[in-house]
Amino acid sequence: QVQLVESGGGLVQAGGSLRLSCAASGRTFSGYTMGWFRQAPGKEREFVAAISRNGGYTYYADSVKGRFSISRDNAKITVYLQMNSLNPGDTAVYYCATSIRLGGPKKLNEYDYWGQGTQVTVSS
Repeated sequence: QVQLVESGGGLVQAGGSLRLSCAASGRTFSGYTMGWFRQAPGKEREFVAAISRNGGYTYYADSVKGRFSISRDNAKITVYLQMNSLNPGDTAVYYCATSIRLGGPKKLNEYDYWGQGTQVTVSS
């Protein structure tokens, strides 16, 4: 079993930046594709970004491409989401998750373990 703990959320003005972290437990972290999702109030949870096991491949939702960057440090068993040029539309709870699938899975049911989420609020 894998436990995930997100951190780094907060309140930021439009145009600002935040860096989210997701710390994982367990020795098999490097064996998982890692993903970030977000859920805004009244909306379904949606894919944001994913990164392959060794970090060599990254995948992004069109809405964040060019603004967000996902990375991982397998030695620190942590995955990051650098978010730049934030706008109010990015306001959501952000979740990290693990998947055994390759190729940048984007569907909720392709992920097995989830963190509790961290709130990101972008003010205009």
